[in-house]
Amino acid sequence: MKIEKPGWLEQMEGILETLNEGVLITDDCQKILFANECMEELTGLQRSELLGRTPACFYKGADLLPLEEQRARGMAAGRNRFEYFIPRDGGTVQLPVIISAREIEDPDGRVFAVLTFTDISEQKQAEELLRHANQKLEKRASEVQLELALASRVQQSMTPQGLRWGAVNVETYYMPARTIGGDFGVVTALHHGHLDLLVGDVSGHGIGSALVANRIYTETMTLLSRGSGLPNLLKRLNTFVLEEIRTSGFFFTLAAARLEADGRQLLFAGSGHPPAFLLTREGECRHLESRSAVLGAIEDAVDADPAEKVELRPGDRLALYTDGLTEVFDANEQMLGIDGLSEIVRQSAGLPLLEMKNSIIEQVTAYSEEPAEDDRSLVLVEIH
Repeated sequence: MKIEKPGWLEQMEGILETLNEGVLITDDCQKILFANECMEELTGLQRSELLGRTPACFYKGADLLPLEEQRARGMAAGRNRFEYFIPRDGGTVQLPVIISAREIEDPDGRVFAVLTFTDISEQKQAEELLRHANQKLEKRASEVQLELALASRVQQSMTPQGLRWGAVNVETYYMPARTIGGDFGVVTALHHGHLDLLVGDVSGHGIGSALVANRIYTETMTLLSRGSGLPNLLKRLNTFVLEEIRTSGFFFTLAAARLEADGRQLLFAGSGHPPAFLLTREGECRHLESRSAVLGAIEDAVDADPAEKVELRPGDRLALYTDGLTEVFDANEQMLGIDGLSEIVRQSAGLPLLEMKNSIIEQVTAYSEEPAEDDRSLVLVEIH
């Protein structure tokens, strides 16, 4: 078909042929005056099959109306850009493209439309792959959340619980910084002659620390059930981690107390753990320091004489905790620290034991400028 081209178009053809985008130029009757080589490749049609025809020659029915509406809006605005498709192989294949439309007027007042077509099939394929990947990630994330929820319930079942045992009353608190944490604790009277109380803190955070904490908890309960004394407990746990866990840079701290049934004598042993607080009925707050180093890092971590005996009287109280309650910072980035927590505990000691626990947690939370970044554990003991 003989197509009469305006002079400006003949001058621009060479430039249009070098473009990596398909180009169509139509007259005011929407008849195609020009199609570049890239447009032939996009449509799968020869230039001779395109010239003199309108978009209706390859868009049919419901596909043509949206194209005409988009084109009309673009012409009214002077320029338009929208996503559509080019039908190929008789309409069985749809090649995704970005269509840009611009209306121009030549010196004689004739109006032409310049349409460019950018192939976005690779982008669409990448989007589809990304969509499938995101679906898999979302599914896996959902599975992980369910697994974490189950792990959290299991871990909560192994946290120490408050109890009343002879002349001794115990209140406990545990809050992981994440769904599961690396703190663990024990309050148990496996043997009628004494009550064992422990809090431990595994280095690190998250799933790995929680798994190790649960494993150490299980080993601790096994040793206590066999009647292990506190010095032997520390040594066996240190050896257990060194031989069974065998993770470089890993360690954990522990504070352990054993109370006799009459509540008159306390045996305390700590390994790299913050000091326990012994509150006397006169209002004094004494610090019970660890004699041994952190466990799970070196073979000789446990001191030759790791335990300390303390005489108790009715009205005395004991506080075991992890550093999630001391390593908190206020708005001025000042850490509460051991002394700060000690003062909070001392000031709360006149309250009933449950209220004392709530007061300590509330004051630590109020002091902290940011949400908790470490697990928080607390065991309070009162001698009647």
